[in-house]
Amino acid sequence: MTQQKTSAKAVIIGGGIIGCSTAYHLGKLGWTDTVLLERHRLTSGTTFHAAGLVGQLRSNANITELLGYSVALYDRLEEETGLATGWKRNGGLRLACNQDRWIEVKRQATTAHSFGLDMQLLTPEEARDLWPLMQIDDVVGAAFLPTDGQANPSDITQAMARGARNAGVTIMEETNVLKIEVENGRVSAVITDKGRIDCDVVVCCAGQWSRDLGRSVGVTVPLVSVQHQYLVTDRIEGVTSDLPTLRDPDRLTYYKEEVGGLSMGGYEPNPIPWAVDGIPEGFNFSLLDNDVDHFEQILELAMGRVPALAEAGVKQFINGPESFTPDGNFILGEAPELRGFFVGAGFNAFGIASAGGAGMALAEWVAKGEPPFDLWPVDIRRFGRPHFDTDWVRARTLELYGKHYTIGWPSEEHDSARPCRRSPLYRHLEQAGACFGEKLGWERANWFAGAGETPKDVYSFERPNWFEAVGREHKATREAATLFDQSSFAKFELTGPDAESALDWICANDVRKPVGSLIYTQMLNDHGGIECDLTVAKTGDNRYYLVTGTGFATHDFSWIERNLPEGANAHLSDVTSAYAVLSLMGPRARDILQAVTSDDVSNEALPFGTAETIAIKGAPVLALRVSYVGELGWELHVPVESAIAVFEALSEAGTPHGMVNAGYRAIETLRLEKGYRAWGADIGPDHTPVEAGLDWAAKLKTNIAFKGRDALAAQRQDGVKKRLAGFTVDDPDCILLGRETIYRNGKRAGWLSSAGFGHTIGKAIGFGYVRNPDGVDRAYLENGTYELEVAGDRVPAQLHLKPLYDPTMARMKV
Repeated sequence: MTQQKTSAKAVIIGGGIIGCSTAYHLGKLGWTDTVLLERHRLTSGTTFHAAGLVGQLRSNANITELLGYSVALYDRLEEETGLATGWKRNGGLRLACNQDRWIEVKRQATTAHSFGLDMQLLTPEEARDLWPLMQIDDVVGAAFLPTDGQANPSDITQAMARGARNAGVTIMEETNVLKIEVENGRVSAVITDKGRIDCDVVVCCAGQWSRDLGRSVGVTVPLVSVQHQYLVTDRIEGVTSDLPTLRDPDRLTYYKEEVGGLSMGGYEPNPIPWAVDGIPEGFNFSLLDNDVDHFEQILELAMGRVPALAEAGVKQFINGPESFTPDGNFILGEAPELRGFFVGAGFNAFGIASAGGAGMALAEWVAKGEPPFDLWPVDIRRFGRPHFDTDWVRARTLELYGKHYTIGWPSEEHDSARPCRRSPLYRHLEQAGACFGEKLGWERANWFAGAGETPKDVYSFERPNWFEAVGREHKATREAATLFDQSSFAKFELTGPDAESALDWICANDVRKPVGSLIYTQMLNDHGGIECDLTVAKTGDNRYYLVTGTGFATHDFSWIERNLPEGANAHLSDVTSAYAVLSLMGPRARDILQAVTSDDVSNEALPFGTAETIAIKGAPVLALRVSYVGELGWELHVPVESAIAVFEALSEAGTPHGMVNAGYRAIETLRLEKGYRAWGADIGPDHTPVEAGLDWAAKLKTNIAFKGRDALAAQRQDGVKKRLAGFTVDDPDCILLGRETIYRNGKRAGWLSSAGFGHTIGKAIGFGYVRNPDGVDRAYLENGTYELEVAGDRVPAQLHLKPLYDPTMARMKV
């Protein structure tokens, strides 16, 4: 038995594949004073019963890169450690059995090309040549990724554990964690049944036990356990060792070769949760009772594809619980609630594919204080208040499990655990015909149905059923006025004697402005990457009101709080629930606003970029003169108790001017025409203001220091290797959704970060970074000829470096 250490730099809790990968990578980074604790034996939680398919393609470039890192690691791990891993690159095949699925697969192939993967589109006959056992009567087409593969989960975990030990990491099995101690808001020690380990960092890789472990120290880890079944057959004639993995989403099934037989499993539309009342004690190397009746629906679908299954003997039937999350993505990063507490959990049954890259990223996050690249889709800070409630999490997670192999429609919303968070105007908007979407639990009007229309999304890869309705709202914004309920905006207040100086350090733009100023700014990391993109209103001496996007509430609050200068006397508070937000936009906005207030709202009194409190219906309303749609307008921040009165007053005053209600999908089409960037798509930690064309909003002409300044100054001097540009397509039938591949002079140069349709210009619009390792400047951009790959086809595209719609500037400033 290894003697337990009394102190360590980092303690990893959990000896599955994620914990061992993190230990392996921390060792590689020189963090040899790391201890991994496993309550039983390595792999004894859920890793031992994982199926072991390794696919790479995801809808996000960086997550795809992370999974690609896993493949590269698995390629060399056996030689490095001397332990067999069962890894082989036998490729991955995906089938399409109807036209909508075929469009999805073709778009996935385009995404793969955007991200540098060689995904090949095949005919049904070509697919059968790779996988001879299958029937193809219903197959429309297929995609093949040669670099996908499969592994033995337990073997690959043991190999990484050996690599960690070889680097100096200590691994303690049969060691129970009893408690995590916290001091002054950060981790200080781990107490086990063998004693105390003082430490600066705890990395929670405890799989389905992570939720309870996190909750013990006030950290929300939103995952739940779900039963997942698959079977392993005896040998089947025709199954060769190089048979690719196969995913057949229209039949909800997957397959991989297993010692001359097949492993076959699937994702039922009616999943069964597990351990609702807690995980039993001693659940080690344990499986659940087989539920053949529940699995029968999957087996019937599978036998229609692989008739040989009907005669094959079943070697093993496996029913093992896996941890799943409410958005289908895993969870990485430092918990916003507790410094020094990191999480790597909730891998939604693709932990083997993710483990190499996830462990690498988590180790770098621990050792360097930041991830190796933007990991927003899996960042623990993407969650919020609803995720504290395990019942809410379970309801949404079960829906997502059931959708694992359904078509991923553009703009798809989910139905479970709704409604949760509602603005005071919810019933008014519902009665006005709103079709609601949801973000971070908030019900938000996406669009409004007109006469004869039903406020319900009908999804499509063509023009969706809301296209005309959004077009009407778009037109009204450009020509008259619209009213948007944006109460879900996250809103913070920063106050205190050092509020101005502290905020000025973390804001790229200058916030040392007079009271009543409104400042658009980014907040940057030390590399110049954009961590937050928000507006800041100076509402008093050393008092600021910050507004950011709904989905970024936890992320931005945490980032601001942790990057204020040490010792600064400044207090950050979340005031989201105190204010509703009504955004009044359009050329008639001033006429409508003036009709409901006796305060002067002329351009002289309230010019662009101001924040003033005006009176409407007995309420003090903070009017922010700003626009994300490219028209004259105000965000009106209203005390919640007055929201309905102000809404009704604006609605009555707006009717003579042609004002209508509008939703978030119109905001998207409007902002694309104006060239406004969206954080999480067009901008983020991997993109700087110089690359994104936003360095005009940085105080580089002053001598004021701010976080990230040196990186921006260096880019201005030395140039950049990518720049954001706009594109349009003349083909009226072309649908741009994002991730389409950008070709410059016939060579792949990037992909679209966001896309949609501009109803004013009547064209599809996309934005994306044009990349070149030798540098990108305006001349380089303008001297190229461009195409976009859309669902496998290349279409000509026009480059745009200015807003596509911009007569608005004159209106916005008068």
